[in-house]
Amino acid sequence: MPSSGKEAMAIVQERAPVLSVVIPAFNEEAAIAETVESVRAVLTATGEEGFEIIVVDDGSDDRTGEIAAVHGATVIRKLQNLGYGNSLKIGILAAANDTIIITDADGTYPVDQIPALLATYREGWDMVVGARTGPHYHESPIKSPLRQLLKWLVEFTTGRKIPDVNSGLRVFSRREALPFFGHLSEGFSFTTSITLGYMLRMKTVTYLPMPYHPRVGRTKVRMVRDSLRTIQFIVQAILYYNPMKIFLVLAMASALIGGLTVLAGLAFHAITGILLGVGGMLVAVVIFALGLLGEQLRQISLRE
Repeated sequence: MPSSGKEAMAIVQERAPVLSVVIPAFNEEAAIAETVESVRAVLTATGEEGFEIIVVDDGSDDRTGEIAAVHGATVIRKLQNLGYGNSLKIGILAAANDTIIITDADGTYPVDQIPALLATYREGWDMVVGARTGPHYHESPIKSPLRQLLKWLVEFTTGRKIPDVNSGLRVFSRREALPFFGHLSEGFSFTTSITLGYMLRMKTVTYLPMPYHPRVGRTKVRMVRDSLRTIQFIVQAILYYNPMKIFLVLAMASALIGGLTVLAGLAFHAITGILLGVGGMLVAVVIFALGLLGEQLRQISLRE
């Protein structure tokens, strides 16, 4: 049955309490003060009360944590640099409130757009993401093709259009995110992996376009290395949430190659080609069967 007006109002009221802003930071002493002050100013101006700003200092060897503390943030200091996703998990676990906002410490995300994200989130969405736009997002001829590849892979996996697969500015519920933690990346793929988790568990995710600013200081992202790690987590997510999809692709590829090999063998009267082609089609059947088994195991795990 559709929700009544009172039920919808109750959902909005549940989404209205105080919130926690989690900011992972590694050697960001040049930008962290402005980031913390900007977040506080925006939330104060919009009438948010009782919010907290948590900076997770990811083993910085500069004054990032010290500066953040001076400007009123709650600082969690890690002794070693263990990664962006690890920092976000620690900050979210430490948060006192259910409504979580994550953003970066380097000044790239427009924190003045947080009220718009919150307003949309309080309509009842499970996650609201700031989709990056502008020249500073599409600046590199190397980054753009890699981003398009990752975008295609995630859209193929989820079956949904995704404007920005790994934006670091988003709002979601701590309570709803925690069950996904065991399958989320400890590195820069955290945001991609949580997007996959939410979408493959049929949670609602929406995107608001917003400008992306030039960063303060040097980037910590290594495009090739981090893109390969992201592809790894995408494959792992498919195997965990929807194994049939990847097995179906492999089975179709094997069947296609086998079929073409059989045709080539018939055309050239090559018995070896025909046998190899038949073998390829039999492999496709085996792969498909393994996919069915994986899907059955997934269904069993969901019922437990």
